[in-house]
Amino acid sequence: MDGGRGGGSGAWNNRTSPSPRTRPPNVEFSSSAVNLTSVIAVLIVAILFAVALAGANVAILHQIPEGHVGVYWRGGALLKTITGPGFHSMIPFLTQYEAIQTTIQTDQVRDIPCGTKGGVMISFEKIEVVNRLNKEYVYDTILEFGVSYDKTWIYDKIHHEINQFCSSHSLQEVYIDKFDQIDEIMKEAIQRDCTRYAPGIEIIGVRVTKPKIPASIARNYEIMEEERTKVLIAVEKQKVVEKEAETNKKRAVTDAERDAKVSEILMAQRVMEKESTKKQEEIENQIYLARERSLADANFYRVLREAEANKLKLTPEFLELKFIEGIAKNTKMFFGEKIPSMVMDQRLLGNLLESGQ
Repeated sequence: MDGGRGGGSGAWNNRTSPSPRTRPPNVEFSSSAVNLTSVIAVLIVAILFAVALAGANVAILHQIPEGHVGVYWRGGALLKTITGPGFHSMIPFLTQYEAIQTTIQTDQVRDIPCGTKGGVMISFEKIEVVNRLNKEYVYDTILEFGVSYDKTWIYDKIHHEINQFCSSHSLQEVYIDKFDQIDEIMKEAIQRDCTRYAPGIEIIGVRVTKPKIPASIARNYEIMEEERTKVLIAVEKQKVVEKEAETNKKRAVTDAERDAKVSEILMAQRVMEKESTKKQEEIENQIYLARERSLADANFYRVLREAEANKLKLTPEFLELKFIEGIAKNTKMFFGEKIPSMVMDQRLLGNLLESGQ
């Protein structure tokens, strides 16, 4: 049975095995399909390999984030090509790139030891430097100082300037007296050298934290600060007392001035009342004088007119009449032989009349 299947099989194979000249066309088509599949597989592997190498900075396509520019090296030489944010292409393996930040950034320099003028070792825990690299100076800065330009001009420079400052000042000056000036001193010192050697670096600001000093010295400063605080409290209390006394004094002066002004006003009011009364009396006196003068003038005029009238009345006849009337009114009676001659003396009567004329 097996031999028969084997023989039959062998006979079938001999019949069906084609010679090279008589190979069917479908066999050639299968070979082409295999080759195409292999090419696609190779391309897929190449793409995956390129994508995998993207983190190794040798990808064909790369991205520059916003706030950065791209710089490129080919064979280790810095190219003058500077690209902006977005997607860019390059030759992998031959070209490398770096994204350089051109916006404001803050570099933190930590643990900076230094010795003061008196030999005390202190340490600045953190100094922050706010800086920016100008886009126009990216190529020159990277060419001269490399991608880590900030290490040279910020980190190392901060260490140098802090040590220079500490070595020329005492602990009291560094820790207390001139601590508020260190920020500006550091900023000016770094910017001065950057302007001279790396003009593309702009130092916007420097923030210096309080340095750490030995515990024993720190305790002395704390005691001094406590005593200073007590003195300040006493001074402030004294100021409060003086202020209260000054306030009371001002209040008393204000009250006195107010009372004086009130008294002055009342006095002025009384004076005005007196003046008003005086003017009123003067007016009444003037009215009275005018009235009396008018009455006197009237009386004088009356007397004058009466005198004139009497003068006109003094005629001999009128006088004789009055004389007779006066004699007639005399109630005396004379008895005897001889009547007074004055009564009947015509000559005397005539003389009176003549003298009256």
